[in-house]
Amino acid sequence: MGADTGHDRPVKPAGNSNRRTGPGTRILIGMLVGVGLGAAMGERVTVLQPVGDLFINLLVLAAVPLVFFNLLAGLTALADVRTLGRLAGKTVGYFLITDLVALSLGLGAAALLRPGDGMRLTEQAAGEVGTVPAFGDILLGMIPTNVFRAFSEGNVVQLVVLALLLGVATMALRGGTQERLATAYEDLAGLFRRLVHLILWTAPVGIGALIAVTVGRYGTELLGPMARFLAGLWAAQLVVVGGYMLLLRHFSDFRPGRFLQDTGSLWATTAATTSSLASLSVGMETARRIGLPRTVYSFTLPLGAQLNKDGTSAMLGAVLIFTAQAAGVSFTPADFVTILFLGLLLSEASGGIPGGGFVIALIYVQAFNLPIEVAAIVGGIYRLVDIGNTTVNIMGDMVGTSLVARSEAGRT
Repeated sequence: MGADTGHDRPVKPAGNSNRRTGPGTRILIGMLVGVGLGAAMGERVTVLQPVGDLFINLLVLAAVPLVFFNLLAGLTALADVRTLGRLAGKTVGYFLITDLVALSLGLGAAALLRPGDGMRLTEQAAGEVGTVPAFGDILLGMIPTNVFRAFSEGNVVQLVVLALLLGVATMALRGGTQERLATAYEDLAGLFRRLVHLILWTAPVGIGALIAVTVGRYGTELLGPMARFLAGLWAAQLVVVGGYMLLLRHFSDFRPGRFLQDTGSLWATTAATTSSLASLSVGMETARRIGLPRTVYSFTLPLGAQLNKDGTSAMLGAVLIFTAQAAGVSFTPADFVTILFLGLLLSEASGGIPGGGFVIALIYVQAFNLPIEVAAIVGGIYRLVDIGNTTVNIMGDMVGTSLVARSEAGRT
Protein backbone atom coordinates (compact mmCIF):
# COMPACT_ATOMS: atom_id res chain seq x y z
CA MET A 1 0.00 0.00 0.00
CA GLY A 2 2.79 2.42 0.87
CA ALA A 3 4.25 2.26 -2.64
CA ASP A 4 0.98 3.47 -4.08
CA THR A 5 0.85 6.70 -2.15
CA GLY A 6 4.21 8.32 -2.83
CA HIS A 7 6.17 9.53 -5.80
CA ASP A 8 9.37 7.62 -5.22
CA ARG A 9 10.58 5.56 -8.12
CA PRO A 10 12.85 2.55 -7.96
CA VAL A 11 16.39 3.38 -8.97
CA LYS A 12 18.16 0.85 -11.16
CA PRO A 13 21.90 0.32 -11.02
CA ALA A 14 23.72 2.42 -13.58
CA GLY A 15 25.03 -0.61 -15.36
CA ASN A 16 21.73 -2.45 -15.70
CA SER A 17 21.61 -3.70 -19.28
CA ASN A 18 17.83 -4.33 -19.12
CA ARG A 19 17.26 -0.58 -19.35
CA ARG A 20 17.72 -0.76 -23.10
CA THR A 21 14.99 -3.35 -23.51
CA GLY A 22 12.33 -1.81 -21.27
CA PRO A 23 8.66 -1.79 -22.34
CA GLY A 24 8.85 1.73 -23.79
CA THR A 25 11.81 0.80 -25.98
CA ARG A 26 10.17 -2.42 -27.17
CA ILE A 27 6.96 -0.57 -28.06
CA LEU A 28 8.94 2.11 -29.93
CA ILE A 29 10.70 -0.59 -31.95
CA GLY A 30 7.34 -2.19 -32.73
CA MET A 31 5.94 1.16 -33.90
CA LEU A 32 8.93 1.84 -36.16
CA VAL A 33 8.65 -1.62 -37.70
CA GLY A 34 4.92 -0.99 -38.19
CA VAL A 35 5.55 2.31 -39.96
CA GLY A 36 8.04 0.60 -42.27
CA LEU A 37 5.66 -2.25 -43.09
CA GLY A 38 2.77 0.13 -43.74
CA ALA A 39 4.84 2.33 -46.04
CA ALA A 40 6.22 -0.66 -47.96
CA MET A 41 3.04 -2.76 -48.27
CA GLY A 42 0.34 -0.12 -48.58
CA GLU A 43 -3.23 -1.51 -48.47
CA ARG A 44 -1.92 -5.09 -48.39
CA VAL A 45 -0.80 -4.57 -44.81
CA THR A 46 -4.44 -4.74 -43.67
CA VAL A 47 -3.85 -8.48 -43.36
CA LEU A 48 -2.32 -7.57 -39.97
CA GLN A 49 -5.53 -5.97 -38.70
CA PRO A 50 -6.64 -9.09 -36.73
CA VAL A 51 -3.34 -9.01 -34.80
CA GLY A 52 -4.00 -5.44 -33.69
CA ASP A 53 -7.66 -6.19 -32.92
CA LEU A 54 -6.59 -9.13 -30.75
CA PHE A 55 -4.37 -6.81 -28.71
CA ILE A 56 -7.24 -4.35 -28.23
CA ASN A 57 -9.59 -7.14 -27.17
CA LEU A 58 -7.09 -8.42 -24.60
CA LEU A 59 -6.72 -4.94 -23.10
CA VAL A 60 -10.50 -4.48 -22.90
CA LEU A 61 -10.81 -7.94 -21.33
CA ALA A 62 -8.45 -6.89 -18.55
CA ALA A 63 -9.78 -3.33 -18.21
CA VAL A 64 -13.34 -4.14 -17.12
CA PRO A 65 -12.60 -6.23 -13.99
CA LEU A 66 -9.45 -4.20 -13.26
CA VAL A 67 -11.44 -0.97 -13.12
CA PHE A 68 -14.08 -2.50 -10.87
CA PHE A 69 -11.84 -4.19 -8.30
CA ASN A 70 -9.14 -1.52 -8.32
CA LEU A 71 -11.77 1.13 -7.59
CA LEU A 72 -13.23 -0.99 -4.79
CA ALA A 73 -9.78 -1.54 -3.29
CA GLY A 74 -9.04 2.18 -3.47
CA LEU A 75 -12.38 3.19 -1.95
CA THR A 76 -12.01 0.88 1.03
CA ALA A 77 -8.65 2.52 1.73
CA LEU A 78 -10.26 5.97 2.05
CA ALA A 79 -10.81 7.43 5.47
CA ASP A 80 -14.56 8.10 5.09
CA VAL A 81 -17.37 9.05 2.71
CA ARG A 82 -16.54 12.76 3.04
CA THR A 83 -13.14 12.08 1.48
CA LEU A 84 -14.89 10.44 -1.47
CA GLY A 85 -17.17 13.46 -1.91
CA ARG A 86 -14.18 15.80 -1.90
CA LEU A 87 -12.43 13.71 -4.56
CA ALA A 88 -15.55 13.64 -6.74
CA GLY A 89 -16.03 17.41 -6.56
CA LYS A 90 -12.46 18.20 -7.58
CA THR A 91 -12.40 15.59 -10.35
CA VAL A 92 -15.70 16.48 -12.01
CA GLY A 93 -14.93 20.21 -11.79
CA TYR A 94 -11.64 19.66 -13.61
CA PHE A 95 -13.36 17.53 -16.28
CA LEU A 96 -16.03 20.14 -17.03
CA ILE A 97 -13.62 23.05 -17.31
CA THR A 98 -11.10 21.28 -19.56
CA ASP A 99 -13.84 19.85 -21.81
CA LEU A 100 -15.28 23.33 -22.39
CA VAL A 101 -11.84 24.77 -23.16
CA ALA A 102 -11.05 21.95 -25.61
CA LEU A 103 -14.41 22.30 -27.37
CA SER A 104 -13.84 26.05 -27.78
CA LEU A 105 -10.35 25.42 -29.21
CA GLY A 106 -11.74 22.95 -31.77
CA LEU A 107 -14.35 25.49 -32.87
CA GLY A 108 -11.74 28.22 -33.11
CA ALA A 109 -9.21 26.14 -35.07
CA ALA A 110 -11.76 25.15 -37.72
CA ALA A 111 -13.06 28.72 -37.93
CA LEU A 112 -9.51 29.99 -38.48
CA LEU A 113 -8.31 27.46 -41.09
CA ARG A 114 -11.74 27.06 -42.78
CA PRO A 115 -11.21 23.53 -44.13
CA GLY A 116 -14.84 23.29 -45.30
CA ASP A 117 -14.66 26.18 -47.78
CA GLY A 118 -15.15 24.93 -51.33
CA MET A 119 -16.06 21.38 -50.34
CA ARG A 120 -18.72 19.58 -52.35
CA LEU A 121 -20.81 17.17 -50.29
CA THR A 122 -22.02 14.69 -52.88
CA GLU A 123 -22.42 11.46 -50.91
CA GLN A 124 -25.61 11.13 -48.90
CA ALA A 125 -25.87 9.23 -45.64
CA ALA A 126 -28.94 7.06 -45.29
CA GLY A 127 -31.22 7.07 -42.27
CA GLU A 128 -30.90 8.56 -38.83
CA VAL A 129 -27.63 8.23 -36.95
CA GLY A 130 -29.16 8.73 -33.53
CA THR A 131 -30.71 11.34 -31.32
CA VAL A 132 -29.38 13.83 -28.81
CA PRO A 133 -29.75 12.18 -25.39
CA ALA A 134 -31.76 13.99 -22.74
CA PHE A 135 -29.91 14.91 -19.58
CA GLY A 136 -32.25 12.76 -17.52
CA ASP A 137 -31.61 9.76 -19.78
CA ILE A 138 -27.87 10.16 -19.29
CA LEU A 139 -28.31 10.15 -15.52
CA LEU A 140 -30.57 7.09 -15.60
CA GLY A 141 -28.14 5.36 -17.93
CA MET A 142 -25.44 5.64 -15.29
CA ILE A 143 -27.32 3.28 -12.96
CA PRO A 144 -26.94 -0.41 -13.88
CA THR A 145 -30.18 -2.37 -13.85
CA ASN A 146 -28.32 -5.59 -14.53
CA VAL A 147 -24.87 -6.07 -13.01
CA PHE A 148 -23.91 -8.82 -15.46
CA ARG A 149 -24.93 -6.72 -18.46
CA ALA A 150 -22.76 -3.84 -17.22
CA PHE A 151 -19.78 -6.20 -17.10
CA SER A 152 -20.51 -7.88 -20.44
CA GLU A 153 -20.96 -4.56 -22.24
CA GLY A 154 -17.94 -2.99 -20.55
CA ASN A 155 -20.04 0.00 -19.47
CA VAL A 156 -17.38 1.89 -17.49
CA VAL A 157 -19.64 4.54 -15.98
CA GLN A 158 -22.10 1.92 -14.69
CA LEU A 159 -19.25 -0.11 -13.22
CA VAL A 160 -17.93 3.03 -11.51
CA VAL A 161 -21.36 3.72 -9.99
CA LEU A 162 -21.70 0.10 -8.85
CA ALA A 163 -18.21 0.11 -7.32
CA LEU A 164 -18.95 3.42 -5.57
CA LEU A 165 -22.11 2.01 -4.02
CA LEU A 166 -20.40 -1.20 -2.91
CA GLY A 167 -17.40 0.77 -1.65
CA VAL A 168 -19.58 3.03 0.49
CA ALA A 169 -21.47 -0.02 1.78
CA THR A 170 -18.18 -1.71 2.65
CA MET A 171 -16.99 1.38 4.53
CA ALA A 172 -20.21 1.24 6.55
CA LEU A 173 -19.43 -2.28 7.73
CA ARG A 174 -17.43 -2.89 10.88
CA GLY A 175 -14.89 -5.36 12.18
CA GLY A 176 -13.78 -8.52 10.45
CA THR A 177 -16.28 -8.37 7.58
CA GLN A 178 -14.94 -5.06 6.33
CA GLU A 179 -11.35 -6.26 6.64
CA ARG A 180 -12.04 -9.51 4.78
CA LEU A 181 -13.80 -7.68 1.93
CA ALA A 182 -11.02 -5.09 1.70
CA THR A 183 -8.44 -7.88 1.49
CA ALA A 184 -10.48 -9.67 -1.20
CA TYR A 185 -10.77 -6.47 -3.29
CA GLU A 186 -7.03 -5.92 -2.96
CA ASP A 187 -6.20 -9.49 -4.00
CA LEU A 188 -8.51 -9.40 -7.03
CA ALA A 189 -7.16 -6.00 -8.10
CA GLY A 190 -3.65 -7.43 -7.84
CA LEU A 191 -4.66 -10.41 -9.97
CA PHE A 192 -5.91 -8.26 -12.82
CA ARG A 193 -2.93 -5.91 -12.59
CA ARG A 194 -0.78 -9.00 -13.12
CA LEU A 195 -2.92 -9.90 -16.14
CA VAL A 196 -2.21 -6.45 -17.60
CA HIS A 197 1.52 -7.06 -17.08
CA LEU A 198 1.25 -10.26 -19.13
CA ILE A 199 -0.77 -8.63 -21.91
CA LEU A 200 1.71 -5.78 -22.21
CA TRP A 201 4.39 -8.27 -23.25
CA THR A 202 2.48 -8.50 -26.55
CA ALA A 203 2.27 -4.70 -26.92
CA PRO A 204 5.15 -4.29 -29.44
CA VAL A 205 3.50 -6.75 -31.82
CA GLY A 206 -0.07 -5.51 -31.32
CA ILE A 207 0.78 -1.82 -31.52
CA GLY A 208 3.13 -2.42 -34.44
CA ALA A 209 0.32 -4.12 -36.38
CA LEU A 210 -2.13 -1.30 -35.67
CA ILE A 211 0.38 1.37 -36.73
CA ALA A 212 1.22 -0.57 -39.90
CA VAL A 213 -2.45 -0.75 -40.92
CA THR A 214 -2.96 2.96 -40.20
CA VAL A 215 0.06 4.01 -42.31
CA GLY A 216 -0.80 1.61 -45.12
CA ARG A 217 -4.44 2.66 -45.30
CA TYR A 218 -4.24 6.43 -44.85
CA GLY A 219 -0.81 7.43 -46.07
CA THR A 220 -2.10 9.00 -49.31
CA GLU A 221 -5.39 10.49 -48.09
CA LEU A 222 -4.12 13.60 -46.31
CA LEU A 223 -4.70 15.99 -49.18
CA GLY A 224 -6.37 19.38 -49.54
CA PRO A 225 -9.24 20.14 -47.17
CA MET A 226 -8.68 17.03 -45.05
CA ALA A 227 -5.08 18.06 -44.44
CA ARG A 228 -6.31 21.45 -43.24
CA PHE A 229 -8.97 19.82 -41.08
CA LEU A 230 -6.44 17.50 -39.43
CA ALA A 231 -3.91 20.30 -39.04
CA GLY A 232 -6.47 22.49 -37.32
CA LEU A 233 -7.73 19.72 -35.05
CA TRP A 234 -4.26 18.52 -34.07
CA ALA A 235 -3.16 22.13 -33.47
CA ALA A 236 -6.11 22.64 -31.11
CA GLN A 237 -5.31 19.40 -29.32
CA LEU A 238 -1.65 20.40 -29.01
CA VAL A 239 -2.74 23.63 -27.34
CA VAL A 240 -4.73 21.51 -24.88
CA VAL A 241 -1.62 19.39 -24.23
CA GLY A 242 0.37 22.59 -23.68
CA GLY A 243 -2.18 23.62 -21.08
CA TYR A 244 -1.76 20.24 -19.37
CA MET A 245 1.98 20.78 -19.17
CA LEU A 246 1.51 24.18 -17.56
CA LEU A 247 -0.85 22.67 -14.99
CA LEU A 248 1.64 19.90 -14.25
CA ARG A 249 4.48 22.36 -13.81
CA HIS A 250 2.66 24.66 -11.41
CA PHE A 251 0.15 22.43 -9.59
CA SER A 252 1.62 18.92 -9.39
CA ASP A 253 4.71 17.07 -8.19
CA PHE A 254 5.73 16.25 -11.79
CA ARG A 255 7.68 18.16 -14.38
CA PRO A 256 6.38 18.00 -17.97
CA GLY A 257 9.46 16.38 -19.53
CA ARG A 258 9.76 13.70 -16.88
CA PHE A 259 6.02 13.06 -16.94
CA LEU A 260 5.97 12.51 -20.72
CA GLN A 261 9.04 10.29 -20.49
CA ASP A 262 7.65 8.14 -17.68
CA THR A 263 4.27 7.72 -19.40
CA GLY A 264 5.57 7.22 -22.96
CA SER A 265 4.30 3.66 -23.39
CA LEU A 266 0.77 4.85 -22.53
CA TRP A 267 0.71 7.35 -25.40
CA ALA A 268 1.92 4.66 -27.79
CA THR A 269 -1.04 2.56 -26.66
CA THR A 270 -3.59 5.36 -27.06
CA ALA A 271 -2.32 6.24 -30.53
CA ALA A 272 -2.35 2.63 -31.70
CA THR A 273 -5.60 1.39 -30.13
CA THR A 274 -7.63 4.65 -30.35
CA SER A 275 -9.69 3.24 -27.49
CA SER A 276 -10.05 4.89 -24.09
CA LEU A 277 -11.29 1.63 -22.61
CA ALA A 278 -8.43 -0.44 -24.03
CA SER A 279 -5.95 2.20 -22.83
CA LEU A 280 -7.48 2.39 -19.36
CA SER A 281 -5.80 -0.74 -18.04
CA VAL A 282 -2.41 0.56 -19.26
CA GLY A 283 -3.18 3.96 -17.76
CA MET A 284 -3.90 2.48 -14.34
CA GLU A 285 -0.70 0.46 -14.43
CA THR A 286 1.22 3.59 -15.51
CA ALA A 287 -0.29 5.62 -12.66
CA ARG A 288 0.79 2.96 -10.18
CA ARG A 289 4.28 2.81 -11.66
CA ILE A 290 4.90 6.58 -11.51
CA GLY A 291 3.80 6.70 -7.88
CA LEU A 292 0.32 8.21 -7.97
CA PRO A 293 -1.83 7.18 -4.98
CA ARG A 294 -4.26 4.40 -5.75
CA THR A 295 -6.93 6.01 -3.59
CA VAL A 296 -6.97 8.76 -6.24
CA TYR A 297 -6.21 7.09 -9.59
CA SER A 298 -8.54 4.14 -9.03
CA PHE A 299 -11.36 6.70 -8.89
CA THR A 300 -10.29 9.42 -11.34
CA LEU A 301 -9.07 7.29 -14.26
CA PRO A 302 -12.18 5.09 -14.70
CA LEU A 303 -14.43 8.12 -14.25
CA GLY A 304 -12.32 10.08 -16.73
CA ALA A 305 -12.58 7.30 -19.32
CA GLN A 306 -16.29 8.09 -19.51
CA LEU A 307 -16.62 11.74 -18.53
CA ASN A 308 -13.37 13.50 -19.47
CA LYS A 309 -13.17 13.80 -23.26
CA ASP A 310 -11.00 16.81 -24.05
CA GLY A 311 -9.70 15.35 -27.32
CA THR A 312 -13.19 14.30 -28.40
CA SER A 313 -14.58 17.72 -27.45
CA ALA A 314 -12.04 19.45 -29.70
CA MET A 315 -12.96 17.05 -32.51
CA LEU A 316 -16.70 17.75 -32.11
CA GLY A 317 -16.13 21.49 -32.41
CA ALA A 318 -13.92 21.08 -35.49
CA VAL A 319 -16.34 18.69 -37.24
CA LEU A 320 -19.32 20.98 -36.60
CA ILE A 321 -17.62 24.09 -38.01
CA PHE A 322 -16.11 22.09 -40.90
CA THR A 323 -19.57 20.79 -41.88
CA ALA A 324 -21.18 24.22 -41.49
CA GLN A 325 -18.57 25.74 -43.79
CA ALA A 326 -19.07 23.00 -46.39
CA ALA A 327 -22.84 23.58 -46.27
CA GLY A 328 -22.52 27.37 -46.38
CA VAL A 329 -24.08 27.82 -42.92
CA SER A 330 -22.91 30.40 -40.38
CA PHE A 331 -23.69 30.65 -36.68
CA THR A 332 -24.63 33.71 -34.65
CA PRO A 333 -22.82 34.50 -31.38
CA ALA A 334 -25.93 33.41 -29.47
CA ASP A 335 -25.77 29.99 -31.16
CA PHE A 336 -22.46 29.26 -29.51
CA VAL A 337 -24.06 28.97 -26.07
CA THR A 338 -26.13 26.06 -27.39
CA ILE A 339 -23.14 24.69 -29.30
CA LEU A 340 -20.99 24.60 -26.16
CA PHE A 341 -23.70 23.12 -23.94
CA LEU A 342 -24.69 20.41 -26.41
CA GLY A 343 -21.08 19.61 -27.26
CA LEU A 344 -20.27 19.18 -23.59
CA LEU A 345 -23.29 16.92 -23.09
CA LEU A 346 -22.48 14.75 -26.11
CA SER A 347 -18.78 14.46 -25.31
CA GLU A 348 -19.72 12.90 -21.97
CA ALA A 349 -21.90 10.38 -23.82
CA SER A 350 -19.25 9.22 -26.30
CA GLY A 351 -18.07 5.64 -25.94
CA GLY A 352 -14.58 4.50 -25.03
CA ILE A 353 -14.20 2.30 -28.12
CA PRO A 354 -12.50 3.01 -31.46
CA GLY A 355 -14.77 5.18 -33.62
CA GLY A 356 -17.27 5.81 -30.83
CA GLY A 357 -16.70 9.56 -31.01
CA PHE A 358 -17.55 9.64 -34.72
CA VAL A 359 -21.14 8.54 -34.10
CA ILE A 360 -21.41 11.31 -31.52
CA ALA A 361 -20.03 13.78 -34.09
CA LEU A 362 -22.79 12.79 -36.53
CA ILE A 363 -25.44 13.31 -33.85
CA TYR A 364 -23.90 16.71 -33.06
CA VAL A 365 -24.00 17.76 -36.71
CA GLN A 366 -27.55 16.47 -37.12
CA ALA A 367 -28.74 18.38 -34.03
CA PHE A 368 -28.03 21.66 -35.87
CA ASN A 369 -29.79 20.49 -39.07
CA LEU A 370 -26.53 20.27 -40.97
CA PRO A 371 -25.99 17.65 -43.71
CA ILE A 372 -24.43 14.48 -42.32
CA GLU A 373 -22.67 13.79 -45.61
CA VAL A 374 -19.66 14.80 -43.53
CA ALA A 375 -19.51 11.06 -42.73
CA ALA A 376 -18.28 10.47 -46.27
CA ILE A 377 -15.44 12.94 -45.71
CA VAL A 378 -14.19 12.88 -42.13
CA GLY A 379 -15.19 9.24 -41.73
CA GLY A 380 -12.65 8.23 -44.34
CA ILE A 381 -9.76 9.34 -42.15
CA TYR A 382 -11.38 8.99 -38.74
CA ARG A 383 -8.73 6.59 -37.52
CA LEU A 384 -6.20 9.41 -37.82
CA VAL A 385 -8.58 11.81 -36.10
CA ASP A 386 -9.10 9.33 -33.28
CA ILE A 387 -5.35 9.07 -32.59
CA GLY A 388 -5.38 12.63 -31.29
CA ASN A 389 -8.77 12.25 -29.60
CA THR A 390 -7.81 9.23 -27.51
CA THR A 391 -4.34 10.44 -26.63
CA VAL A 392 -5.61 13.81 -25.39
CA ASN A 393 -8.54 12.18 -23.58
CA ILE A 394 -6.28 9.87 -21.58
CA MET A 395 -3.61 12.52 -21.03
CA GLY A 396 -6.28 14.76 -19.54
CA ASP A 397 -7.23 11.96 -17.15
CA MET A 398 -3.62 11.40 -16.09
CA VAL A 399 -2.93 15.10 -15.60
CA GLY A 400 -6.16 15.56 -13.66
CA THR A 401 -5.20 12.62 -11.47
CA SER A 402 -1.81 14.21 -10.77
CA LEU A 403 -3.45 17.51 -9.81
CA VAL A 404 -6.00 15.88 -7.52
CA ALA A 405 -3.27 13.71 -5.96
CA ARG A 406 -1.23 16.83 -5.14
CA SER A 407 -4.25 18.56 -3.61
CA GLU A 408 -5.05 15.46 -1.55
CA ALA A 409 -1.49 14.87 -0.32
CA GLY A 410 -1.59 13.95 3.33
CA ARG A 411 -5.39 13.85 3.44
CA THR A 412 -6.34 10.50 1.83
